[in-house]
Amino acid sequence: MRYSTSSASSTPSPSSRKSAKRTLMCAAAAVAALTLALSGCGSSSSSGSASSSSNGGFVLGALFPQTGSLAYMSPQEEGAVKLALKDINDAGGVLGKKATSVSADTSDADHADQNTSGTQSVLSKKPSAIIGPASSSVVKNVYKEISAAKVPLISMGATSASLSGVDPFFFRTVAPDSVQGAVLGNVIAQDGVQKLAIASFNDDYGTGLRDTIAKTAEAAGVDVVYGKDQAFDPTETNFSSLVSTIKASNPDAIAIIAFDQTKALIKEMISQGIDTTKLYLVDGNTSDYSDTFDKGTLKGVTGTIPGAHATADFQKKVKSMESSVKDYTYAAETYDGVILFALAAQKGGKTDGETIQKNLLAVSGANGGTKCKSYKECVALLKDGKDIEYVGQTGIGPFNKNHDPSSANIGVYKFGEDNKPVFDHVQSGKVA
Repeated sequence: MRYSTSSASSTPSPSSRKSAKRTLMCAAAAVAALTLALSGCGSSSSSGSASSSSNGGFVLGALFPQTGSLAYMSPQEEGAVKLALKDINDAGGVLGKKATSVSADTSDADHADQNTSGTQSVLSKKPSAIIGPASSSVVKNVYKEISAAKVPLISMGATSASLSGVDPFFFRTVAPDSVQGAVLGNVIAQDGVQKLAIASFNDDYGTGLRDTIAKTAEAAGVDVVYGKDQAFDPTETNFSSLVSTIKASNPDAIAIIAFDQTKALIKEMISQGIDTTKLYLVDGNTSDYSDTFDKGTLKGVTGTIPGAHATADFQKKVKSMESSVKDYTYAAETYDGVILFALAAQKGGKTDGETIQKNLLAVSGANGGTKCKSYKECVALLKDGKDIEYVGQTGIGPFNKNHDPSSANIGVYKFGEDNKPVFDHVQSGKVA
């Protein structure tokens, strides 16, 4: 999962991820809604009237977490979709026609019925391609139905290593957890930690990262004193017993792999006298805690987030599309996914899902080609009959044979006195 700030002095806003507490559901509305304005549940268009791709127009389907534990990510994803469609249409659209979109709420992994109803709502509009969901667990709940409809899916945030090569129609613009886990494991070892405890929730994302962090840290000489094989229930709210157990293992530092649960977990650590400046966080919880904890509570804490450090200019443009944006998690990945879809349709000469799926590798640069940084620039090259490599906001390499980015950047962040993470540096990693 990913997060960016506009400068060294700007900060991320509150985050949490996939599965946590039960929140407002609106499954029935998601199936029934046919309105065209982006809204909380159901299908909508972010660029005017959506037309079926079967009629020759490019229709983007978008699956957002508008409710649930990942709802904080929806504004920036919606803003990025709007920005991408604007840039596409300002450059002449796709194959000379205006690109449109339909969207629906898929909530989080705790709401499987909403995962399904949101997906069915979007599929009923016969989209050319679908961007999202960001959650690995939600993707696992819906990708087969999407693939069966011959619609390509790009997830901007599903990082589970088990999704690599899972389906010919599944792609992602974010690196698998194996890359982030290896980077964080090495950072922990480089910081001189000798005894590490890991508090991870029992979720595909959580246990996947846990395993890689533990393996990498141990290979570098770190003793994992707790958590290598343990994980807590994502719906847990009382962390007294867990924290007592971790404290008894006498670690030098603690890695926390969780979403919303992080706040309650850290509060319990504080109550039991654990030094909370010796923590390591991941993209699921590297967030702005300035309104949650007393100043200095997290000073010195390290967090990692997949992806390049998004520019201030890009964030400003996303914000102009969706004023409620406070966090830029997955905004760049969302934007690049939409652009890649449109370029694949343009290259293939059709807007149906199978044509787009067959051309995604090529426009990402998997076969080589001239590098281009914008939809307008890339389309001009395609019209001239040239092969291209779209180099977008994320800094990822071309798709590999598993439809993962072939290379990726992992941002390392440091928390200051105000409990806000500040970008520190980037470590690059190859995707296996």
